[in-house]
Amino acid sequence: MSDAHTGGAPAGSRYADQRPYVVADRLDDLRGPTSGVVSLDRRLDWSGRARYDLSSPRRLARMYEIVLREATAPDDLTQWLDGATLLRLWPSLVLPPQVRHLWEARFPELANARRHAA
Repeated sequence: MSDAHTGGAPAGSRYADQRPYVVADRLDDLRGPTSGVVSLDRRLDWSGRARYDLSSPRRLARMYEIVLREATAPDDLTQWLDGATLLRLWPSLVLPPQVRHLWEARFPELANARRHAA
């Protein structure tokens, strides 16, 4: 067996550093539900608690965290997220640093919202 690296992730790298995350092109494109009870697709949320009452701040934030982490296509984002709601929730969302960096690089207003909340 050779020690030569033959492609793929660098030795010792973490999955979170290699995982592709999806970022919207524009916050205005995000026009998902803002009220009611929604059920995420199983491929996004396989926890068994995929129903979210959007009137519950805790459940709303949890749904956004899951969609931001698990989305595999822009349609996932536009179907489930709302741009204004994302901007409001952004400072309090618990996200991998990679997700936060990608979104804040594309949307400086998210980074500003987080700085102003601190």
